[in-house]
Amino acid sequence: MRRHPPRSVYARRSTIAAGVVGTAMALTLTTVGASHAAPDGEERDGYRLGEGYMGISAEKEATGQERRQVTPRDTSGVQGIDVSHYQGNINWGSVKSDGVQFAWIKATEGTTYKDPKFSANYSGAHKNKVIRGAYHFARPGSSSGSAQANFFADNGGAWSADNLTLPGVLDIENGSSSQCHGLSQSAMRDWIADFHSTYKKRTSRDVVIYTTADWWNNCTGGWSGMSDKAPLWVAHWTTGSPTIPSGFPFWTVWQYTDSGNIGGISPVDRNKFNGSRDRLLALANNTSAAKPTVDVR
Repeated sequence: MRRHPPRSVYARRSTIAAGVVGTAMALTLTTVGASHAAPDGEERDGYRLGEGYMGISAEKEATGQERRQVTPRDTSGVQGIDVSHYQGNINWGSVKSDGVQFAWIKATEGTTYKDPKFSANYSGAHKNKVIRGAYHFARPGSSSGSAQANFFADNGGAWSADNLTLPGVLDIENGSSSQCHGLSQSAMRDWIADFHSTYKKRTSRDVVIYTTADWWNNCTGGWSGMSDKAPLWVAHWTTGSPTIPSGFPFWTVWQYTDSGNIGGISPVDRNKFNGSRDRLLALANNTSAAKPTVDVR
């Protein structure tokens, strides 16, 4: 998900808070107000609030050659984007006209930060019949999985079967002080399981997990504990097909570039759903047709 500032801003921020973390996404029927629970950029536990964005792991893992090649490429099938306040004001009518069928929108980060553009983006997508959801940017080193899942569910991550709401997303990737947020593989698995179980109790839905193969394999040990529970949204900016984390049989959503240009938004992350629009609606409405029947890697 491309929700981060221009490279020059990112470079300046990264000198202040080394190793900014990746974003965790999720959806909701509930909207949040435009105000932050804590000011954007305020330091908490070694990171700056609001800096979490989807794709930081993919960005760090991409080689210089891959970075130069990244462009919107596989525009077939069911296309989507992910956004946060970094994209500014979005014309969702133009986004829909450009062929976007779904979007995940940043709602929260940690247990104190609310994205200031969430409410406008969430309602704008809904008004233009874009199937949308919310995501949560995980900070596993700062509080428990259950605390962050509850904060997310309270501030944008709820769910309802209204034909336009996707289940919430846990964006879990690089940490601010270390790749794995200072947690062991065992502790990270416990944290993710805690977030998942709490979110499911609150919403009745399995959370979608957004990550990269490198992060998941290194920080969870290639854990398979979510393979039959959480749909996988894999970030891999490449051509052909993505590399998926060990422990997952297939991808449900693929973030294939951070350099899209959609509805006047540039750059923006572009994503592809594994299946037809009917299957996307099944995921939104929690019906059995949601699960891919084949591995399309």
